[in-house]
Amino acid sequence: MRVLMLGGTEFVGRAVTVAALTRGHEVTVFHRGRHAPPAGAVSLHGDRTAGDGLAALADGEWDVVVDTWSHAPAAVRDTAALLAGRAGHYVYVSSRSVHPHPMPAGADESAPVVTGSPDESGEVEYAHAKRGGELAAVREFGAERTLLVRAGLILGPWENIGRLPWWLGRAARGGEMLAPGPRDLGIQYIDCRDLAQWIVDAAEARLSGPYGLVSPAGHTTMGALIDACVRVTGGRAVPRWTDPGQILAAGIEPWQHLPVWIPPGELYDTMHRSDVTKALATGLRCRPVEETVADTWDWLRSIGGIAPQRPDRPPVGLDPALEAKVLAA
Repeated sequence: MRVLMLGGTEFVGRAVTVAALTRGHEVTVFHRGRHAPPAGAVSLHGDRTAGDGLAALADGEWDVVVDTWSHAPAAVRDTAALLAGRAGHYVYVSSRSVHPHPMPAGADESAPVVTGSPDESGEVEYAHAKRGGELAAVREFGAERTLLVRAGLILGPWENIGRLPWWLGRAARGGEMLAPGPRDLGIQYIDCRDLAQWIVDAAEARLSGPYGLVSPAGHTTMGALIDACVRVTGGRAVPRWTDPGQILAAGIEPWQHLPVWIPPGELYDTMHRSDVTKALATGLRCRPVEETVADTWDWLRSIGGIAPQRPDRPPVGLDPALEAKVLAA
């Protein structure tokens, strides 16, 4: 295939580019030029927020476009409108956040979605931005030519949000480490490379419509994730498993201060107990958590141990002083 990757130099976009190149597809990466794309990709520069930012896409034809845009949906609208007559298929990497919170355990792609506008050009809250992007892609390419990839929590090499890198960094620091219980609490996430492989498979098969993309419920646990982080970083940390009530009482915020972790309840059901039967039926395969953790640690070490941070996302992680206070109690 001739693939046009909008983005393609960081995290999910990079993983998709690598997966497509590995399959032997021709990949053109359209990006701002801040980071080098993977070797083998054709590079085009442009800024979708600028007045003439799409000029580099004025010519060319592609079999599939992959778009990970997370901001004002008008950028998706304008890009899709420009390419609708010169590209066969549009893959928009959306988010399970388009489903309003809380959602019951077992919710799938048929669950209700938030409102959104494909024409919004200002500041838009994340869930509504992603829904607007979905609507923009479908309006310009049509439902049969549009695939909506509603990804859940994404981890793995090239992560620029900081969730798994924070756990790895904390484990590498050693000493007693606050571990949020219960230890056997199941978690759902998807390795960016497994997400990318599925996207390329789906593009080759010309799938359309919405798909929830995350590991099956219970794919792994908080215990397995943290144990893997401790092991690959040298075993210097000692997890202290702590009751959720104690953690919450100390003012520690789930997800933000302790990435990935959410205590049992409505939000947990929303984030970690969704149904992905549809994606599994079309070939989704999820690697073991130990592999994701080990490969992310190898990548972190290869870049000096400091993960990149998206400027539009707040840093995650627990303040060491607050952690020490809770452990002392």
